Parts: sequence; C-alpha cells; structure tokens
Amino acid sequence: MAAVDTETTPKFDRAAARRTARETRRNESAAQKRLTSPLATVIAVAIAFLWTIPTLGLLITSFRPGADSATTGWWTVFTNPDFTLGNYQDALTSGGTALTLGESFLNSLAITIPVTVFALAIASLAAYAFAWMDFKGRSWLFVAVFALQIVPIQMALVPLLSLFSRGLEIGDVQIFPGLEMRDVDHSFATVWIAHVIFAMPLAIFLLHNFISEIPSDVIEAARVDGAGHGQIFFRIILPLATPALASFAILEFIWVWNDLLVATIFAPTTSLPMTQTLNSLSGTWGNQWFLVSAGAFLVLIVPIIVFLSLQRFFVRGLMAGATKG
Repeated sequence: MAAVDTETTPKFDRAAARRTARETRRNESAAQKRLTSPLATVIAVAIAFLWTIPTLGLLITSFRPGADSATTGWWTVFTNPDFTLGNYQDALTSGGTALTLGESFLNSLAITIPVTVFALAIASLAAYAFAWMDFKGRSWLFVAVFALQIVPIQMALVPLLSLFSRGLEIGDVQIFPGLEMRDVDHSFATVWIAHVIFAMPLAIFLLHNFISEIPSDVIEAARVDGAGHGQIFFRIILPLATPALASFAILEFIWVWNDLLVATIFAPTTSLPMTQTLNSLSGTWGNQWFLVSAGAFLVLIVPIIVFLSLQRFFVRGLMAGATKG
C-alpha cells in the first residue's frame, strides 16, 4: 500500500483564514462607516430635498386653479390654499392633437408593451449567441454592436424614415412590403421596429454580461446530456437570467413610455402616444401650461406601477456581476 506523503499535502491554515476574514470585515466596516457618516447623510438629504422641490411644485400646480397658477407661484398655496380636480379632468378630455390624453393612453400601451417584448426576445437570443456560441468574427461583431451605443439616435432618424417610406428591397425581393408610410396610417409597425432597433445595442450588451457569467459547468452538463442550443436557452438561460431580463424590461418600458422624439416622427396621427398629446396640452401660446402638470402625473402612473412590481428583480439584476465568488 502506498504511503501518503503528508509533507506535500497542503494543510488548511485556520489562523490565516481567520486573519483574512477579520481583515475583510474590517474593510467592509470602514467602507460602511464612510458611506453612513454624518457628512454623507447631510449631503444625501440636501440632494434629495433639492431634487424634490420641483416635483413638489409640479404636484401642487396640478391641483391649483388655472387662474391662480397664471398669477401666483405654487408656494403661495401654503398661505392661500385653493385646490381643484378640474385640471385632471380637463387634461383627460382635451388635447391639441386629434387624440385626447385618455385616448392616447391605449396607444402608449400598444407601443410600449410590444417593443419591450420584442427587444427582450431578440436581445436575449443575440446575447446567448455572443456568450456561448462559437462562430467566426464573434468578438469583432460584439464590439461593433457595443460601439453602436455611441451613435446618436438623431443620426438614424432620417435614413430610417426614408427606408420606411420606400420599403426595404434586396435585389428583386421586397422585405416588409407593408411598411410604406402611406399604407400604415393605422399601424404601429414602424414605431415598433424603430424602437427595437435603437434598443438593441444596450440590450445585447447588458444581457451578454449577465448570461456570460453563468457557470460553464452548467452549460457543458446540458450539452453532455444531449441538449441543443434551443433547450439550453429556454430551459437554463432564461430562468437564470430572469433578474437581468426584468431589469432591462423596466429600463426599456420607461424609456419607450417617456419617448417623444421617435413616436412623433414614426407614429401616424391616430397612433400618437401620451407624450405627444401631453406636449400639446399647453396650448398654442403656452397659456394652459397648468394642464401639463396634471397630465404629467397621469403619465407617471403606469411607469411607477411597473417599477414597483418588478423592483426586486431590478435590484438583483443591477447587483448581478458586481461581486465575484
């Protein structure tokens, strides 16, 4: 029987492990004290106060009569309180466009929800391909996708609008022949495609960083069991990447919901979202700007609900990859 060489067998140094643990706790405690010092608390409170003042003024203005808002500042409500719900009623039933704020609410949902779903589906598939599929030029293509984030959206608006107006043709084959602007007066297709295109670089980059950190042992074990890329993606990647998907879903939903530029250019008149209608509430000369304050809080309701419902996933998604081990 071969003897065990005890001299070459590594021994666990308990004293060194305890010293390392104490040093780690000491560093964490020092960092926590720096972040929770009285000076940091005072600065955080001051920033929060200054950030909240405009929002508070907007909220008070939304409940003040229009005549009072036109003649006095919102802070006078503390000495002469006068509130009304008429601004919210007028904001819902009036609008400078063909649609009222209430009618354009459904358009905003019809734009935002499909764009978020399409962007997540395409970006997650692309992120998986970049992370776990070996193909020629993968690194250079990923760098090119990442570099597209620095391209301003405004540079792509005119070429994309021209593409939609003519239809996309490759040789003698016309791709998306129904995308001509004259044929989509009652369609959201152009807005969906534009938003999904603009979302791809950031979406692929964020999801790739998360998916690439999934242990390779899990992927290799699935391949040994005979799983293909489709099974690995739907049964392993998607469940594990739920926090990252939810985080990007929140960011994309809020960005598209608050968008004015893309919707103004690509959406037909009958498909304008709430932001475009909200922009027109102030009137021709801006004399009804107090309606904008009421409409702004009506527009805020849905993003707040979405964020609060997915908040736990959002925090987990942001923290993913922040630490190793």
